[in-house]
Order: sequence, then C-alpha cells, then structure tokens
Amino acid sequence: MTTVLITGATGGLGRPLAASLAAEGATVLVHGRDQGNREQLVHALRAQGGRAQAYGGDLAVLADVAELAERVAAEHPELDVLVNNAGVGFGAPGAARELTRDGNELRFAVNYLAPVLLTRRLLDTLGGNPGARIVNVGSIGQADLDLTDPQSERDYDGTLAYRRSKLALVMFTIDLADELAGRPDAARPTDGAAPPVPTVNVLHPETLMDTTMVRDAEIAPRSSVSDGVANVLALLHGPAASGVTGQYFDRDRHAEPLAQARDQSVRAELRALTDQLLRPYLR
Repeated sequence: MTTVLITGATGGLGRPLAASLAAEGATVLVHGRDQGNREQLVHALRAQGGRAQAYGGDLAVLADVAELAERVAAEHPELDVLVNNAGVGFGAPGAARELTRDGNELRFAVNYLAPVLLTRRLLDTLGGNPGARIVNVGSIGQADLDLTDPQSERDYDGTLAYRRSKLALVMFTIDLADELAGRPDAARPTDGAAPPVPTVNVLHPETLMDTTMVRDAEIAPRSSVSDGVANVLALLHGPAASGVTGQYFDRDRHAEPLAQARDQSVRAELRALTDQLLRPYLR
C-alpha cells in the first residue's frame, strides 16, 4: 500500500491505526472534523518520520463528504486504501433522535450514508491502482433493518439506530463487491499479481474497545484499541490484499453477518433508498 485515507483518524481506533500505517511507510491521509486535532496528529506522525496530510469535513453533511472525496482524488491519484472508520455510537442512554443538516438521522448518515458516498466518489481513483483495498469498520452489534422506517422515526432508540446502520454497511459491502466483480476488467490474474479491482470487506475490529464512543454510552470497555488496530492490519495485509472481497470479519476471523444481510430483496430496497438520498452528490 502507498496511500491510505482513514476517516475519523483523530481518535478512537483511527489514531493508532494511522500511526501504525505511517510507521509501515504509507502516506496517511488523516480525516478529522476538528482542525486542531487533525493538525496535531499530522504533526505527530511527521515528527516520527511518517508522511501525513490532514483533511477536514463533517461526515454528517453529504456535501462535505463529496468535497472530501474530490480533494483526495485530485491530490492523491495514487490512493490505494480507504478505511471507512468514522462513526457515531449509541449515544447517552435515553438521548433524543438527532437529524443532520440534510435531514437524515445522525447514525444512519455518518455510519452508512457517508461511507457509501465517499467510497463511490473515490472508486475511479481506487480502481486505477491495482491491489486497492476498501475496509469498512462495522460492528458485531447488528439489527435487522425496518425499511418502512429506515431512519428510525418511530420509538427512537440510539442503540437500535446504531446497530441498523452497521448492518446497512455490511449490505453495502456485499453489494459493492458483487458490482465490482461484474466489471469487465475484474478477471482475476493467474500470475499472483494484485487483484485488478478494489477488494471491499467489513469487519468488527474488537468488542467494546476503550474509546470515547463506548464511554459516552456508559458501558464498561472490554478490550483495548490496540487489539482492534491489530485486527484491521491483519485484514489489510492478509485477506484483503489476497483478493478476498465482499466478506464480513469478526476481528481476525471470517464470520457470517446477521442473516438479513444475505437477503437480496432487502439489499435491493436499501440500494434504491440510498440512491435516492445520494443522487444529488453522485456523479
């Protein structure tokens, strides 16, 4: 890998992941909403001999997501790894439903719509670099979608909204892998060369890591962030680099997501809704 974009790189799992990839020699594109935090991280990575550049943007705002993709594509045509890491957790117990500027439910917007839009806007760039990899940071905490209420307007619960958004991300991963496999240039090489189209996988990095997201939900952490980083790196260097695509991983093991993720009719309905919401921002 040469250049890696990590969303939500300034805290939680993203920060030590950025440090690990920079130490491996990758150029790390640090995304973060807070300017001071992202500039501080870039300074720290450079001070340790790494290559890094900061990018802003509020992933709750679709126009910001599209602008982030445009900047990265223009400035880093060599981009070959995208880690969709940023996310919004359960929230405080009993917290009210939140809407973004676009009118979308916050968790659905940040955990699902943003990575879908960012990935789609960067596909041409990633697709130009053999061996490109997309890793979506999901969760073992998944819940069936109710597509009569896709944005959790009824009986809102932050934990349920989070879990639904993470299952939606799994569905996108499966669909995108199928879509890329159907491209005319997707035939696998027989000489061991890097896959010609990007691989895309989703993983649960670790259970209840010691992050602000977990603490804000008033849940006792059960694992370390370093364990989660190790599992992301194992996927990037192992299955994702070897052409495995469209799969869900529970930490460092291949696993099955919630059964609804394999329901083609539900995925088709989610795709149609997603296309409608993102249409103004897709080229």
